[in-house]
Amino acid sequence: MLFNTLEFALFFPIVFVLYWFVTKRSLRLQNVMLLAMSYYFYAQWDWRFLFLLIFSTFLDYFSGLQIHRTPTHAMKRVWLIISVGINLGFLGVFKYYNFFADSFANLVGSFGFEAHPVFLSVILPVGISFYTFHGLSYVFDIYYDRIKPTTDPVDYALFVGFFPLLVAGPIERATHLLPQIQSPRQFEMAKVVDGCKQVLWGLFKKVVIADNAAEIVNLIFDGHQDYGGSTLLYGAVLFAFQIYGDFSGYSDIALGTARILGIELLQNFNFPYFSRDIAEFWRRWHISLSSWFRDYVYIPLGGSRGGTWMKVRNTFVIFLVSGFWHGANWTFIVWGALHALFFLPVLLSGKNRSNMSIVAENSMLPSWRETFNMAVTFFSVVIAWVFFRAEDLGHAFAYIGGMFSPTIFSKPAEFSMQLAALVGFFLLIEWVGRRGKYGLQDIGLKWPRLARWAMYYGIMFLIFRFTGKSETFIYFQF
Repeated sequence: MLFNTLEFALFFPIVFVLYWFVTKRSLRLQNVMLLAMSYYFYAQWDWRFLFLLIFSTFLDYFSGLQIHRTPTHAMKRVWLIISVGINLGFLGVFKYYNFFADSFANLVGSFGFEAHPVFLSVILPVGISFYTFHGLSYVFDIYYDRIKPTTDPVDYALFVGFFPLLVAGPIERATHLLPQIQSPRQFEMAKVVDGCKQVLWGLFKKVVIADNAAEIVNLIFDGHQDYGGSTLLYGAVLFAFQIYGDFSGYSDIALGTARILGIELLQNFNFPYFSRDIAEFWRRWHISLSSWFRDYVYIPLGGSRGGTWMKVRNTFVIFLVSGFWHGANWTFIVWGALHALFFLPVLLSGKNRSNMSIVAENSMLPSWRETFNMAVTFFSVVIAWVFFRAEDLGHAFAYIGGMFSPTIFSKPAEFSMQLAALVGFFLLIEWVGRRGKYGLQDIGLKWPRLARWAMYYGIMFLIFRFTGKSETFIYFQF
């Protein structure tokens, strides 16, 4: 079930009524109802994979209890290994088996031998990378004595399977979400209004920006050999806006729907394209994944505490693992490696935490230096996005080679003035609203009510007027 469909438009009001008006007197009943509706939401993709989700949930719930109850550290470690091993085993079979089989065959073939690997014809369960990481963070936190396990299977199952975040995040932590699930929620109209505004802005990002950009991006990337450098650059820039509008749009809808239900999810995006260096970009892009890898991979490896070699090693590990998390393709690994290369200069120079506040914090416009740094950072990210979008490495290198040709100074083909105006409006709202948690949060609060509602209805009009061809959310494939 997609957020931007009629099915969800019918589904969510039913959940809202049941949640706030039918089951509100009983927290237990509320959570049972939310869990049932979340499983229904997930089953709309493929009901067979619901059993995998339930098994993974039970595994981590039971493992968490055993880790906590077991008196010896050795047995705690055994239960941790069981949970991590089985979870990563499922992820490996469904997501990475064919990649490793094909890579092994190519490696053997390069030495003159012939291999005939057996490939699996399996569908990747939607959201498996996200709910697997939910469970892993839970058992890790119990193992390291950061939290105590919940003894209520319904509460834990809802933590893993809460429908707004189930399919594409954000990747939640038990320390943040479980206490909210276990505590009574009160209906607050201000939160409902704020949630609706975030849903509205998320829908605009998805159906107006991302889906309209996707039509041109697909055309240019699929026929890259027929276009000049300027058109290829245009396509790469459009993909940057497509993936941001698509993924942050999903996150906005997820956070907004959860807030309507009285639950706060982790912020997943914080205006990343206004970053002044690559370190700032990764503090603002897919925040829940970046912080997950920081806490459960980077810091245990030693973080930045060691010498130069350790810093370089850990940086490459974290970015390569992040790239591989996204998909079983060498393009994602190269994408991660590029970001590691971009990140190293600011890390080794000690400037990786020099841009902690928002850009142009005390003014409406950025300084020339901030503008230049934002442009360099954005262009670096765009180059890396080519690998993320390409079908394979050959496609990516051919695309970049064509982009950096003399024709880069020609007039781009497939240029859409309508889309440029929509992206310009989108950037304007994001820039003006960059001090909030999402673009629309603080805009218009002091305006007369008529003007404020005129803006909301204007955005609704743009959504209905410029809704592009419906595209599946990009991150559903991860």
